Amino acid sequence: MLSATPRTSLGREKHRGSTDRNDLYQVLDTGLVCHLGVVADGHPMVVPTCYGRVGDTLYLHGSTGARSLRAADGAEVCVTVTHLDGLVLARSIFSHSVNYRSAVVYGRARLVTDPDERMDGLRALSEQLVPGQWDYARRPSRKELAATAVLALSLEEASVKIRQGAPEDEDEDYALPVWAGVLPLVTAWGKPEPDPVLPEGIETPVHILRRE
Repeated sequence: MLSATPRTSLGREKHRGSTDRNDLYQVLDTGLVCHLGVVADGHPMVVPTCYGRVGDTLYLHGSTGARSLRAADGAEVCVTVTHLDGLVLARSIFSHSVNYRSAVVYGRARLVTDPDERMDGLRALSEQLVPGQWDYARRPSRKELAATAVLALSLEEASVKIRQGAPEDEDEDYALPVWAGVLPLVTAWGKPEPDPVLPEGIETPVHILRRE
């Protein structure tokens, strides 16, 4: 179960919240990009980046020179992941909404220094995007690892909010001759496009084709 804290307790639309930790995992594991919120040099920053999960730890990475990652080390941060599933078109403009699944994670981030955990975090990031790619492509070199920062964030303090279903109009608006319903949003992978300099005979791996 997710334990409510002053930061994760919902103020509005509380019925859309979930305390099931499996719902948190589902939102995170089916996403590709998160947004890292951090204060850097006295100013707020919200940075989009890729991520991966191992158990109850979220991993992010970037250049060792990235201002956002340097500022996040040892600091309180906020990470969000959102899926937009559709537009909810109501009979009144006020009642329009969106169907979505979202997760908000709060906590004190830490820079990962243990070599084994760093590799586990990078593997999780790679597998989040394309499962199977970590074992297929070349692993990071020592020089590349030295240029890469890996950030860890516990999933202990998190909230999940989900909205699905039809419009919810005011009672008097149901009589209006206005179309109402849901416009679903579907995202799909396209056909893999080979690198123009790829040598002849190298076929697209099965694990990439599975993403189509």
